[in-house]
Amino acid sequence: MTDMKTNALERIKAAVGPKGWSDDPGEVGPLVSDQRGLFTGKTALLVKPASTAEVSEVVTICADAGIAIVPQGGNTGLVGGGVPFEHGGEVLLSLSRMNRVRAADPANYTMTVEAGCVLADIQAAAEKIDRLFPLSLGAEGSCQIGGNISTNAGGVAVLHYGNMRELVLGIEAVLPDGQVWNGLRALRKDNTGYDLKQLFIGAEGTLGVITAAVLKLFPLPRDVRTAFVAIRDLDAAIDLLAAARNASGDAVTSMELIPRLSLDFAIRHVAGVTNPLSEPHENYLLVEFSGARPDGGMAENMTAFLEGAFEEGLVLDAALAQSEAQRADLWRIREAIVEAQKFEGGSIKHDIAVPVDKSPEFIRRAVAAVTEALPGIRPLPFGHVGDGNIHFNLSQPPGMDTGEFLSHWAEMNRIVHDIVADFDGSISAEHGIGRLKREEITRYKSALELDMMRSVKAALDPKGIMNPGKVI
Repeated sequence: MTDMKTNALERIKAAVGPKGWSDDPGEVGPLVSDQRGLFTGKTALLVKPASTAEVSEVVTICADAGIAIVPQGGNTGLVGGGVPFEHGGEVLLSLSRMNRVRAADPANYTMTVEAGCVLADIQAAAEKIDRLFPLSLGAEGSCQIGGNISTNAGGVAVLHYGNMRELVLGIEAVLPDGQVWNGLRALRKDNTGYDLKQLFIGAEGTLGVITAAVLKLFPLPRDVRTAFVAIRDLDAAIDLLAAARNASGDAVTSMELIPRLSLDFAIRHVAGVTNPLSEPHENYLLVEFSGARPDGGMAENMTAFLEGAFEEGLVLDAALAQSEAQRADLWRIREAIVEAQKFEGGSIKHDIAVPVDKSPEFIRRAVAAVTEALPGIRPLPFGHVGDGNIHFNLSQPPGMDTGEFLSHWAEMNRIVHDIVADFDGSISAEHGIGRLKREEITRYKSALELDMMRSVKAALDPKGIMNPGKVI
């Protein structure tokens, strides 16, 4: 490392104080690897600023010295976007100490939070003022809102509330030259030019460091009804979505696809998970209606929905949660699907989106294609069928060596993603691009789209110091 960069690191340490940096391998080690173990890097310094002013000073020093910066939230990402490279020349910028709720405004249905706030803590803070922040996903106990915004996180409630792009009214960000852009506006309408916050939402830290945001809040649900249903076939899921929206008054907050194999995995490997239905079926849906009034009629709506679905032959069996404990048990099935897969050996994962009505056809085509290419492979297409986002995961054939199976990752990607492209879909619905899919998108995005992205990057980050080598 040059004297200039060494001096810059010392200036960074002085700027953030003794609590604001670390080179302790015990603290740094877990932060330079992603949770899937696909990427492990090194960092010149772990920096933990406690304020936007400190972030600004750190970024300014790095810009002057030409030191690259990798912003990181809770390090729960799945595409390597928050992990430094192996060369060790980058500063790892953790937002974990910036975890204050700056303002809660129940009348305006907004909350202003710093980027390091843990998602579950934001949910709890909203509930304290009788409001809901609806983003919900498996990592909510450790992921941070800055990372959620930077990756345009989705989760199980996108069907009703939208993803992070729809849940953010304003942001504060430190630009690659160290300037602070204060875009913390709590406005529903602002037609004064480009919507600049959207440049940073989903940019994965490549255009600047999000330090705070104004979030949308909603009425707290007081009448929630949840059902676990066995469906006739995949096509029935699409008919059921329309029926559910009609029966509930468009109050369907979740519709999750659970194939039988994934349920079998969960029962086999996760304590406390059982099949709530007496007989096995090929495909299930987890359906939830939510109303803001205690007497909102959701029980009657769910009953009417299920009765109609039985009459039409779309639903073969159903279990309706009669208590909050039973509801939690049903959701535990959905959560356990992800956990259980690791016990079945290697898993090749895809996070794709197609138009909602094309989901069944996509699943059938993709299952047939990967099975033909690798007999014995075990496809698990599960997840947010209500918004067209399918987690098309592939578990290794029984008895196959895990390393041998994972060597087929690129081949499976090509098969699955080419089919996604046939449906004008997306090869990354909610996990982002990061490092894992950086080259993959060059096959599926047009040259013009990529040039536009590079132009935005060059305009805001001409020195290329913000999370280089990620996304583009």
